[in-house]
Amino acid sequence: MSIEQHTYEFSVYNSEVRKLLEIGETHRQLDDGWAEQRYIQISGKNETIAKEKLSRRYPENKGYVYASVIKFID
Repeated sequence: MSIEQHTYEFSVYNSEVRKLLEIGETHRQLDDGWAEQRYIQISGKNETIAKEKLSRRYPENKGYVYASVIKFID
């Protein structure tokens, strides 16, 4: 029995990078591009599971913000 997977695309940026760029500084570990939204595709059984996967790689406590999510039509 297979588990149905869906693909979700999250719009993500880093608030720490944005704040630093506003005052003319750069982040010690992340490139300036993280100030703008990036689109990251994650698969999962549902949106909650996909977001859990995303948050392990891009944790909110490190400044990552999830601006939007869309589910691709399978």
